This record gives sequence, C-alpha cells and structure tokens, in this order.
Amino acid sequence: MGKFIAVLGGLIAMAGGVCLVVLDVHWRYAFIGVVKGFIPPILFFGGLIALIAGISSMKDATRTKKLEEEAEKK
Repeated sequence: MGKFIAVLGGLIAMAGGVCLVVLDVHWRYAFIGVVKGFIPPILFFGGLIALIAGISSMKDATRTKKLEEEAEKK
C-alpha cells in the first residue's frame, strides 16, 4: 500500500511542478537556467558512477571465475 501512495504522491508533485512551470512565466527562465546548470554535473557524476560500477562488476566476475577454477582443481 505504501508503494502506491508514494507513486501517487510523486505523480501529484510532478503535476504540480509542471503546472507551476507552465503557468508562471516570470520564473520560468530562472528555472531553465538552473536546470541547464545542473545537467552537466549530473551527467558527469552519473557517468562516473556507471564507470565505477562497471569496473567493479568486471572485477567481481574475474574474481568469481578464478574462485570457480580453483574449486575445480581441488
């Protein structure tokens, strides 16, 4: 039940945010400027996190394969 309330609350918040952005012209340009300022760091740090996760996953796969080979030898 809590998941549905969270989804419903998120949808209501999104709809309210969209209405405020669309209806209020005065701060729309400031909002767009802030969003444009956040996009590059979000892309950079998101890519960095993905890179770290990928490297970690490859290390885990290599470690697992090595452990399986050692277990077969014994």
